[in-house]
Amino acid sequence: MTTAPQHTTETRDGPMRQGFAAGVSIGASILLLTVGALSILEGISAVARDELFVVGVDYVYEFDITTWGWIHIVLGAILIVAALGLLTGTTWGRVLAIIVAALSIVANFLWLPYYPWWSTLVIALNIVVIWAIAAWHPRT
Repeated sequence: MTTAPQHTTETRDGPMRQGFAAGVSIGASILLLTVGALSILEGISAVARDELFVVGVDYVYEFDITTWGWIHIVLGAILIVAALGLLTGTTWGRVLAIIVAALSIVANFLWLPYYPWWSTLVIALNIVVIWAIAAWHPRT
């Protein structure tokens, strides 16, 4: 008696997709570390000297550059904590990384008038980070 092989989602795209997502998640944690460190440095430079930033047209959501500096410093520190949690594979690290990456997208969207290319790059990196973390399902 011969039975037909059973096809499951696991054999169709599971292991390969999971391996790719796991690799991208490790890359995502490294990207989060990098973006966090750069956000801290960006915030420090904004707090130290407002003249370093090119300020364009006034917008409805305009903040003082020093305020933006502190926002970036705090967000950068939380990004680094989330990246370390993600690197260690903790559940809280995954959840915090997704939440903080989403907050970073919002903050960089509001930062677009000041540094459009940098903000666009960081938004794109955060989208990749969120996808990688959400797509990876570690086996426990």
